[in-house]
Amino acid sequence: MKGFVLAGFVGRFPTSMLGIGIVLLVSALTGSYATAGAVAAVVSLAYAIAAPLSGRLADRFGQSRVIVPFAVVNALALAALLMSAGLGLPEWALYASGLLVGATSLSLGSMVRARWSARLGGSARLHTAFAFESVADEVIFVTGPAAVTLLATYVNPYAGLMVALAAMLVGSLALAAQRRTQPPVVPVRSGGGSPILIPGVALLSAVYLALGAVFGSVDLITVAFAEEHGVKSASGFLLAAFAGGSMVSGLWFGSRHWRISLRGRFVRALGVFVVGLLPIMFVVDARVMAIALFVAGLAISPTLITGFSLTERLVPASLLTEGMAWISTSIGFGVALGAWAGGRLTESFGASNAYGFSLACALLAAVVGVAGSGLLRIPEAPSPAKS
Repeated sequence: MKGFVLAGFVGRFPTSMLGIGIVLLVSALTGSYATAGAVAAVVSLAYAIAAPLSGRLADRFGQSRVIVPFAVVNALALAALLMSAGLGLPEWALYASGLLVGATSLSLGSMVRARWSARLGGSARLHTAFAFESVADEVIFVTGPAAVTLLATYVNPYAGLMVALAAMLVGSLALAAQRRTQPPVVPVRSGGGSPILIPGVALLSAVYLALGAVFGSVDLITVAFAEEHGVKSASGFLLAAFAGGSMVSGLWFGSRHWRISLRGRFVRALGVFVVGLLPIMFVVDARVMAIALFVAGLAISPTLITGFSLTERLVPASLLTEGMAWISTSIGFGVALGAWAGGRLTESFGASNAYGFSLACALLAAVVGVAGSGLLRIPEAPSPAKS
């Protein structure tokens, strides 16, 4: 298991680097956060549309046969984006190459979780495995923004995205090489349809669409907040604080055996997220903002862990990777919306006021999740024996 975990970790490192890396690069070249947010939004939107397709292809033909061509084309597309920026090509070239980058980005996190589900499905150990993956995600989101900001600030604006390209290609190809751990190809029953047609999965996708808008807007607005306060080079560390809160809560949340149902844990985490985001609208000091973002991030991992666990219970094995990808694609759609709206609102009203959009999206996610929670009633996994 160590092999596919490590490969998946390296391969999805760019997840936390692409957005802020593109914002830093494009804003440095154009001086416009609106343009930077729009390019980042195109990448996220294309990824959101294409991720379920790559997930379905992985379910039908096996992960390894899908990963290799997608990873190679993705590397070429990101290289084209860097060249378009470096050569000062027309703005449409940034959007075109960004579109291809997003369309060929793989949901490696979903693929790794599908491998865990194939090995531990129906076991209480799956909760721990998903918690571990959530913590791994947050380690990525703690270190990725800081790394890309340092590289873009102290090396050159392209360095962070070049590192992201290398990590994606190496990790993806290493994961593809490990065929023994990939989920078996399960024949799809006729009329099986798509996982998004399952009411519970549709509800989770709607919730994660709103949460994705929180993530996308907070990323962009925080970069602008840091610049407004004369510490743009610290923007990666502010975003790392946001992810750091999630990492800490993921370690705690995943180490416990819960008596509260998955559904109960899910709606509680959504409520905590709303409360945690409230203070960031009123902070005017970068050091205090780091603390506020850390607190706000505490609810992220519990929400992601329970969401993926609910999806694993709701989706048949033949559609598992696609089902997981729908959660990722919903977040991607939300990130695209959040990046676009965050850029527009920041330029119009300033960073602190723009955080109101992030809070509103978190509140919407909580309202939808609580109102539709009846669709998430599922049989619970057996509780582990007490020692």
